[in-house]
Amino acid sequence: QAQLVQSGGGSVHSGGSLRLSCAASGFSLNYWSIGWFRQAPGKEREVLACISHGDGPTYYADSNMGRFTVSRDNAKHTTYLQMDSLLPEDTAVYYCAAGTSAYCSITYYGTLEKYAYWGQGSQVTVSS
Repeated sequence: QAQLVQSGGGSVHSGGSLRLSCAASGFSLNYWSIGWFRQAPGKEREVLACISHGDGPTYYADSNMGRFTVSRDNAKHTTYLQMDSLLPEDTAVYYCAAGTSAYCSITYYGTLEKYAYWGQGSQVTVSS
């Protein structure tokens, strides 16, 4: 069964850093684009970034303010979301998702329906 398995997350103080991992199980992640999203209580799920297969484009949402970085390790079939300078407003459940296209679209990378598989979610809590 194809699925994405997330790890990482937890609680940090404001200004701290965390790294989330997203690994594929039952399929190869290497030929899929991967999106990262988050959902805070009472809010809609919002896109943070999308990283393409190979040398394709990577897009970041403006809300990240340059604090988040996505990467992938094809040898490990894993992608990562590095989060630095975390703020209390970054508190949310974070998700990775495998896109239906190998390449991120600047138009659609924030559209939930463009992603086929979702990770289980990782809680990130930032205290002041």
